[in-house]
Amino acid sequence: MTKPKIVVLGAGYGGLMTVTRLQKMLSQNEAEIVLVNKHDYHYETTWLHEASAGTLHHDRVRYAISNVINRSKVKFVQATVENIKPNENKVVLNNGELDYDYLVVALGPESETFGIKGLKEYAFAITSVNAARRIREHIETQFATYNTEKDKKEERLTIVVGGAGFTGIEFLGELTNRVPELCREYDVDFQKVRIICVEAAPTVLPGFDPELVQYAMEQLQKKGVEFRIGTAIKEATPDGIIVAKGENETEEIKAGTVVWAAGVRGNSVIEKAGFENNRARVKVEEDLRAPGYNNVFIVGDCSLVINEETNRPYPPTAQIAMQQGVVCAKNIVALLKGQETQKFVFDNKGTVCSLGDDDAIGIVFGRKLKGTKASFMKKVIDNRALFMIGGLSLVLKKGKFKFF
Repeated sequence: MTKPKIVVLGAGYGGLMTVTRLQKMLSQNEAEIVLVNKHDYHYETTWLHEASAGTLHHDRVRYAISNVINRSKVKFVQATVENIKPNENKVVLNNGELDYDYLVVALGPESETFGIKGLKEYAFAITSVNAARRIREHIETQFATYNTEKDKKEERLTIVVGGAGFTGIEFLGELTNRVPELCREYDVDFQKVRIICVEAAPTVLPGFDPELVQYAMEQLQKKGVEFRIGTAIKEATPDGIIVAKGENETEEIKAGTVVWAAGVRGNSVIEKAGFENNRARVKVEEDLRAPGYNNVFIVGDCSLVINEETNRPYPPTAQIAMQQGVVCAKNIVALLKGQETQKFVFDNKGTVCSLGDDDAIGIVFGRKLKGTKASFMKKVIDNRALFMIGGLSLVLKKGKFKFF
């Protein structure tokens, strides 16, 4: 009798959590598990802002998939997913096709530019390990070459961050730690550096606790960040950005570096596959299955789960993706055994936003935290994520232990 084949697309938080749970719950005889991922490593998406600023080496944010999967139970396929044919139970890869009995779509997000002209061409996005490395190297090059330029254009030392959500604010926090180091290393006057954050919304960290938001802004402003709140970017150019100023006016902000951190969407494969979606995110059923497909589960950035209290979608975070992975694995095992699936209920344990290595804000188990206490909790959360997927050995290899 042929074993049922479970294919998991993507080795992010949701995908890896699904696979590591499945390999514990199923024997080799019960199912064939296949994990497909573009790279042979997983990277901690929530650490990319550190690698981008240069406060953490890019190799620290990733680990080999082979370190956390059981090769006797899980077959790893390194490939890029090009399309899904859910009516045929097939996945199209860049190097062939895979059939499946059960499919878990856990593909990562793509940067959302909202149609703003020039962003794809002239702005960096914090989307992957390689993207983070390019941002770090680009910023460092601006400082390294500043004193070698005859005209010493100061806009070379201007860094614009588009977006004041979690990614933008956490990146700014790391930048404010890294920039003074770059100034010392390359003999650059710190007063010539500008770090500008442009946000179209009327506040930083929309939806977060106002008291903590105020603290975050004040801490970053003390370290030199200029906030342009309620200001929309109209265009990115080779020389910087153009923003709206009043109803009919615009203003050019010249900058050597523009980093776009103002939003993500789901994966375009979702749209190509024909799933009903909103910005490439699928409003999943209660048990995380795609509407209309009894054998397709969607978790992580491509899934959309409604918060019943607010009637709005939960933001796609690592926390929710990992919880989805646990429930997804349980539900696949339930289907294999002819049992009922369970409803996914998000247990929000809190949110912490770092403001650099030793500062942060957060709400954990309903309690407000800021400063070193919040920073401590951020590192505990990071280490817990490592532990849940790879156990103590992964924490010891990749964990964060500088708490104060």
